[in-house]
Amino acid sequence: MPKQHVSISVTELKKSYKNKEVLKNVSFSVPGGTIYALLGTNGAGKTTIVKILSTLLKPDGGSASIHGFDVVSQEREVRKLISLTGQFTAVDDVLTGRENLHLIGQLIRLPDVKRKTGEWLSFFDLEDAADRKVSTYSGGMRRRLDIAMSLMVHPQVLFLDEPTTGLDPQNRIAMWDFVKNLAKNGTTVFLTTQYLEEAESLADNVGILHKGEILAEGTPQYLKEILPKRGARLHFQNEENAAKAMELLSEHGILVDGMEPNLPSLEDVFLTLIDGNEEDNRHV
Repeated sequence: MPKQHVSISVTELKKSYKNKEVLKNVSFSVPGGTIYALLGTNGAGKTTIVKILSTLLKPDGGSASIHGFDVVSQEREVRKLISLTGQFTAVDDVLTGRENLHLIGQLIRLPDVKRKTGEWLSFFDLEDAADRKVSTYSGGMRRRLDIAMSLMVHPQVLFLDEPTTGLDPQNRIAMWDFVKNLAKNGTTVFLTTQYLEEAESLADNVGILHKGEILAEGTPQYLKEILPKRGARLHFQNEENAAKAMELLSEHGILVDGMEPNLPSLEDVFLTLIDGNEEDNRHV
């Protein structure tokens, strides 16, 4: 397979607010066309990282780049490549859904904006509500419209800051499918989330952020494997063999059809790492 280019690169990023250190030497990289999930509790520093990467906030130290462009010294170039959907929708309640999209299209001087507005409304299943004021939209509809507005610029990198907060299970799953398709089509997706199942379902790689530090990083499978093994799951041909094995497995040499590690869940990994970090801090 050809080597993937690095889409997002972060090296020893630091940020403080007054006397509070929010980010402490954070480093990670994201290959192009992949989904990276930054997992952490409230106050971990997730939104601060998103703001720095999207040029809305300057770091106190370290560096970050998007497709090789520095987010501080080359912010104009970076902004041409990215789009951001924050925790709270940025739609205009007074306008209709169609008017919101059309306005964004005009601002970015999108060719044939009327036709493309219609395409995005159709894609996000908003055609029936297109000419209603956004103030009448449900939370899921508002979130879909917000992301549609972000995508009108065809970003190479899309930042989604807790994109499914407030969505019902059906809309959350639909959003997951949409994000996966974006990555398949080459868009790099960087998302923050508090939902462990969301990170496990979506991400090619996960970073676990706690109190401004990356505690661990890797694929969901890798993160599960780095914890101590918790026994193994055995597969037998029938219940009788399984019952015998419980009593005399080693002595009778009963054949096992298969064996796989009984890996922890991503939730186990998350809680173990955070609890371990808290324990370490108590002994400092």
